[in-house]
Amino acid sequence: MLHASPRDPFNVVIEKPLSASEGVIEGRPTLLFGTNNYLGMSQSTPAREKAQAVARSMGVGTTGSRIANGTFSLHAQLEQRLAKLFGRKHAMVFSTGYQANLGTISALVNKDDILFLDADCHASIYDGAKLSGARVIRFRHNDPADLEKRLKRSAHESGARLVVIEGIYSMTGNVAPVKRFAEVCKANGAALMVDEAHSFGVLGENGRGAAELDGCEGEVDFIVGTFSKSLGTVGGYCVTDHDDIDLMRLVSRPYMFTASLPPEIVAATLATIDDVEAKPELRAQLRANAAQLHGGLRAAGLKTGEHPSPVVAVTLDDIPQALAFWNGLLEAGVYVNLSLPPATPDNFPLLRCSVSAAHTPAQIEKAIAAFAQVGKAVGAIKA
Repeated sequence: MLHASPRDPFNVVIEKPLSASEGVIEGRPTLLFGTNNYLGMSQSTPAREKAQAVARSMGVGTTGSRIANGTFSLHAQLEQRLAKLFGRKHAMVFSTGYQANLGTISALVNKDDILFLDADCHASIYDGAKLSGARVIRFRHNDPADLEKRLKRSAHESGARLVVIEGIYSMTGNVAPVKRFAEVCKANGAALMVDEAHSFGVLGENGRGAAELDGCEGEVDFIVGTFSKSLGTVGGYCVTDHDDIDLMRLVSRPYMFTASLPPEIVAATLATIDDVEAKPELRAQLRANAAQLHGGLRAAGLKTGEHPSPVVAVTLDDIPQALAFWNGLLEAGVYVNLSLPPATPDNFPLLRCSVSAAHTPAQIEKAIAAFAQVGKAVGAIKA
């Protein structure tokens, strides 16, 4: 069906970013509501200045993996900074968030072990499961009771059992009840890993994610995440109190066989971590912006999730309607993400919006108005 679309929704070119919330697409200024730039850090002035200074002094790349020549002093500094930020003993830094999930999962379990995955987990988690060779058991989305039933059924089996959930789910914006999952894992002798990719910098008093929000960080064995959302750069991490992390470095193939992050990226990431800690008002603004967009879309008659979060997804009836809606929004000057089955929950297409603290109330109102106008035109909003 994509051939019938006036443009390819998966090959949009942002010709020039004008700010954290606006860019030039097809030659005209366009509001960016599909960038995961939750705190607007991609355009951080301190981060750009740090990156420029480090590129001049240390070069633009390492040309090697972390176990060869790819560990600079800045990489060790970033790992120490992350461990301190999360109150953990250890941290590992990966070259992407995708590799953080691949590398952590495949290092923790193997063919003799069992992985319990939320049905709506990100593709990188499922790919990490394939790389590990572990047996995979899926449980219903955000359902600790269903997980507990499946854990009890496997209680007699040997091998490790690892449960993986996300803090905020990237497609729908649903927030996991981490504390309830932690309680189920503890009662049934399973380890718990939480992917805070979309919740780091967003949830919790200090922005550490859904586990902090639920007051159960100490009950989570492994936290992974990415720098490419709230921190505005690129890379990923795993933090833990387990002392075998040096062994993980030697058995994690995505860590061992990938060139390490360029030093200027590490410097920019360190700068944006400082901003996340020093500016809690950004999280307050993000929450207000998410509530404004979520409430406005629901008031317009569109189908969204029950609770506002920085990910606001509009569920549509079918793919032709979704394609027409997405194209209409772009022509109205609003860019969002189009997500199609089978990559979506319940196999319905989604228009996925991500809100930023950098969006102004006027920009959000403009986006809501565009959704209402186009939604009526394509029949997604009934009279």
